[in-house]
Amino acid sequence: MTFAIDSLVMLTTQVLFFGFGWIFFLWQLFKDYECHHRTVQLIFASTFALSCTMFELIIFEILGVLDHSSRYFHWKLNLYVMLFVVVFVLPFCIGYFVISNMAMLAKYKIPASCCIWLIFMYFFWKIGDPFPILSAQHGILSIEQVISRVGVIGVTVMALLSGFGAVNCPYTYSSYFLRQVTSSDIQMIERKLMQTNEMVISKKKRIAIAQHHTNFRSMEYDNSQKNPGLWARIRNAASPVSSPVNENVSLLKQEVIAHEELSRQLFLELVDLHATQARIRYSKTLKGMYFNFLGYFFSMYCLWKIFMCIINIIFNRVGKKDPITKGFEILVHYLGINVDVSFWSQHVSFILVGIMIVTSIRGLLITLTKFFYAISSSKSSNIIVMGLAQIMGMYFVSSVLLMRMNMPASYREIITQVLGELQFQFYHRWFDVIFLISALSSIGFLYLAHKQAPEKHMVQDIQLSSAFSD
Repeated sequence: MTFAIDSLVMLTTQVLFFGFGWIFFLWQLFKDYECHHRTVQLIFASTFALSCTMFELIIFEILGVLDHSSRYFHWKLNLYVMLFVVVFVLPFCIGYFVISNMAMLAKYKIPASCCIWLIFMYFFWKIGDPFPILSAQHGILSIEQVISRVGVIGVTVMALLSGFGAVNCPYTYSSYFLRQVTSSDIQMIERKLMQTNEMVISKKKRIAIAQHHTNFRSMEYDNSQKNPGLWARIRNAASPVSSPVNENVSLLKQEVIAHEELSRQLFLELVDLHATQARIRYSKTLKGMYFNFLGYFFSMYCLWKIFMCIINIIFNRVGKKDPITKGFEILVHYLGINVDVSFWSQHVSFILVGIMIVTSIRGLLITLTKFFYAISSSKSSNIIVMGLAQIMGMYFVSSVLLMRMNMPASYREIITQVLGELQFQFYHRWFDVIFLISALSSIGFLYLAHKQAPEKHMVQDIQLSSAFSD
């Protein structure tokens, strides 16, 4: 009876997660696109529901919700279904939609999709060879073999996103990095944009007039050749077939292309100036000041995280105790504070893990939405959504793998049993390495982008426009 009630609770929450994933798919991810393929919607929402269910089970581990045997069963069931979707279903669907866009192979969708899936499985399997992720006792068909390879890909994606986010967050929120924009700067760019557009219109008119006169004179010349008269022969000899305004059409077309490119750059600069001015106004509000403080806080956190990653890599160090247990040990042994460790460790673990879960889901959904809007089109949308679903599944499986270290030993027992005998320390070291590379690369990229601010090239653009006008 207890197992049936626990299963009903899990099924109810999974339905809610599935509904949220479906709504996010239709109202956020595809609000500007038409996607009526039910299979795509179903698989994306199901992957999201399975991902959230794993985080839900982590919370249940901390709070002691559900029976111990029920949690273990649903951990196993959820993990097996997730791995089946990530390794078998999604790669096959990606191959199927890729083949569907090829007219030559449209008749052989299923066989060609199976071939693509086999190629994926080969590289998926070979990706585990260079890494010390398993002990020798695991068989080739063991669940650890699949989880270990999913973990390598997922941890790499997590580290890349975390490294960029740790650098981009303070860069975005801190008012220190804001450009100083005034209304006169915006008015100058608007005036220059109008002048450039007027030049484009003027030169296109000159091209049209020149081509019209050329066509007219050609028709007149052809008619005179068909019906030649004395006056027509004299006029044709005196005025050859050319434009009366003597325009160089090819040069005008080159100038139009250059002015249109300049107009596009000025428009993008104008949009950026308006956005920066809005951010400056926002930074002066209470909410803006709060986020500015968060920016400085995350700057310090980013520097500390980079420093700790360097230390961990140099000394090959991986924490054996979760930060909550370490914190209470400091309070009890070094500061002499008498606290109920078992009581507070549960509540602090619940809060810390809850924050990590919420921020992970929110951050990944925002990143997926931006990535989808950047590269999606009507033909590639199904392929991209399937790819994003696969990244999401691997990301959340790896999140559970890494989040295990942030939980006290008493709460990670079932998670360790379900995941199997993996080399957990390797994944934490690998995360540190990729995070450090991603963070340092992001710092270099944002530094170059900030140094090459549009206002430094504004004068050059104006001079270029003036040169064309001459």
